[in-house]
Amino acid sequence: MSSVVKKQSKVAKAKVENPEPDYSLNDVMLRGRVSDIATEKILPSGDKVVEFRLIVTRLELSGVDTLDIAAWSAKSRRSALSLKPDEWIEISGAIHRRFWKAPTGLASRWQVEAAEISRI
Repeated sequence: MSSVVKKQSKVAKAKVENPEPDYSLNDVMLRGRVSDIATEKILPSGDKVVEFRLIVTRLELSGVDTLDIAAWSAKSRRSALSLKPDEWIEISGAIHRRFWKAPTGLASRWQVEAAEISRI
């Protein structure tokens, strides 16, 4: 049996086991102010990420939300490193939950992965 036929039969089997369509969408657009200078981290895997926080005003309730932003691609890392505190920007991307081993055990946090960063 060819690999194409095997792959098609696996897809068909998955559709039979889960007949409901998946309407999931993880698409985020944010506008806000940069809270501080972005920092670059080199992970144990050798991957690089640039992280910073975005301040977004709540429209219906008084106050703000401060959101963790991560830039993984070379282009978004360069953009993030050029940002200045209090600068207004727009970010498009997706939200992810990151897991890692901490000294106290497994840890996690929610983070917006920026695909595009642009100044307003």
